[in-house]
Amino acid sequence: MGVTMTPDETVDLLKKWLSEERLSAKAQQDPRAHAHFLVRYPSGKQGHMFAIVVPKGRDLVAVSSMTRVDEGQQKEMKSHMGDEAGDWAEWIHESRLHLIRTGVDWVIHMGHEGKKKPGPLQAFNVSLPIWFDGLNKHEFMNSLRRLWLAKLALIHEIKYSYGPGVGKPGPVDDWAKSKPTGDGPSITGDLRPAAEIEFDEKMSFGSGFDPSEWA
Repeated sequence: MGVTMTPDETVDLLKKWLSEERLSAKAQQDPRAHAHFLVRYPSGKQGHMFAIVVPKGRDLVAVSSMTRVDEGQQKEMKSHMGDEAGDWAEWIHESRLHLIRTGVDWVIHMGHEGKKKPGPLQAFNVSLPIWFDGLNKHEFMNSLRRLWLAKLALIHEIKYSYGPGVGKPGPVDDWAKSKPTGDGPSITGDLRPAAEIEFDEKMSFGSGFDPSEWA
């Protein structure tokens, strides 16, 4: 595809590719985007919810997915933090390294204690931009697959280390204590691993990563 492709042409292509792959898209109201779809990938009960956004003022497609950590898993993490602080620090360090190695963009949300964010891990978001001049069906579908595998690996690690959970999404302090910045189109994704998908939380595309969280 050339750089002269318009947002409308991009949206038409995305609809065509999703239809060809039998992936249903649910359109979302988003005044900051030419189009904003929620898509389950892979299709079926084991699929995860992805946001596919064509933001206004940008020549790219943003693909993103959010996972909210189960309440029971967060409880186990808190116990681990209190009993074995060093092991917990190593676990979250390795989780960050995993996300870096996947080559996707990511943001993690840690539990707050005052001004500090020691944990537990409460939610994480993975995303990839695809610029119009590099957009084709292979790149688009492969981006969905890469993001799905990146988050699936971390979800399985959470389950392995902290159990299956209780089937209820845990709190996310960042969302409870802050308002959306309004920078870029809103991104809505799945809220809990391997469980029913909901649509009541949002995150802005382009949200930053705070290096101080590594301390």
